Amino acid sequence: MKFIKPCLFAVTTLLTIGCTSQKDPLTLKDAFKKDFYIGTALDLNQINEKNPKEDSLIRKEFNAITAENIMKSMYVHPQKDKYDFTLSDKFVAYGEKNKMFVHGHTLIWHSQLAPWMEKIADSTEMKAFMQDHITTVVSKYKGRIGSWDVVNEALNEDGTLRQSVFLKTLGEKYLVDAFKLAAKADPKAALYYNDYNIEEPAKRAGAIALIKKIKAEGGKVDGVGIQGHWRLGSPSIEEIEKSILEYSALGIKVAFTELDITVLPNPWDLKGADVNQKFEGSEKMNPYPKALPDSIQNKLAERYASIFKLFLKHKDKISRVTFWGVHDGQSWLNDWPIKGRTNYPLPFDAHLKHKKAYDSILKLKETKE
Repeated sequence: MKFIKPCLFAVTTLLTIGCTSQKDPLTLKDAFKKDFYIGTALDLNQINEKNPKEDSLIRKEFNAITAENIMKSMYVHPQKDKYDFTLSDKFVAYGEKNKMFVHGHTLIWHSQLAPWMEKIADSTEMKAFMQDHITTVVSKYKGRIGSWDVVNEALNEDGTLRQSVFLKTLGEKYLVDAFKLAAKADPKAALYYNDYNIEEPAKRAGAIALIKKIKAEGGKVDGVGIQGHWRLGSPSIEEIEKSILEYSALGIKVAFTELDITVLPNPWDLKGADVNQKFEGSEKMNPYPKALPDSIQNKLAERYASIFKLFLKHKDKISRVTFWGVHDGQSWLNDWPIKGRTNYPLPFDAHLKHKKAYDSILKLKETKE
């Protein structure tokens, strides 16, 4: 008897059940493709594609990338007369190969400076360094990097300017100059001021004043990056929303650039992301060394759902949402501010499996049949 493929009966028989094409599962980048970029931060191994499973997950779920560390000044400009673009070239090439939006992080930051930079005490020398560094790095990737964190973390918690080596040598003018130099090097790149806790009222007011000042003096500011190193209970959705509205009112885009949510106790009710702060560990401060209890998984899922619901409400004002890390095992929060803790701040666990938090985000975009 001649064999007939079951699908030939599709219009007349129930055998079509076995032939119905199934849609691929919804992913983060596809779910939000009409709203804003969904990004992640890549570490060195991920840039070098060392782990095929990680690489597959990155390409499947994200359409924007930021380098965790390798584009910071200590890596790309280790000596006064020497640049090293080996790793940043690989990072940019990875984004291009996978048709991802590439974000540059970061040009001017008081931390992770090369030792020779920290010793600059003369204003003329510092001005020359800034001009050379920004012009060289941005020009190198002109037309290939879509946006830059031009200045990172220039504010104190009360909204005043941080006493960095840049402020001490050049005064407030360094902020305007940095944006002018970046715009000149690549006029089409989107330029951002990036900081943590700038959804808190005092620091937000300082950031707004800073952005207004830069723009008033001829600097090009296209957006603000709210890092989003948050907690299960704070900041409130109301304060985050106020921030979106107030920054957007400046005529700029809002990006959430380093999103993660700690589920662990915070020493001294610490907020933010000052990488220089460290504390001693204890069992009390590391309550989930093996696994996260379902009760906390649920709280994390609820928190992410409420945050992304807000993002969707204001999607016209938001350019990008980037998670700070691909999975829990990679997260910097395992070691900060207490070394050796096990944290669970991202939608993917250390085994690359999606968590309830991931599901809660996607449910916001699921359409009813």
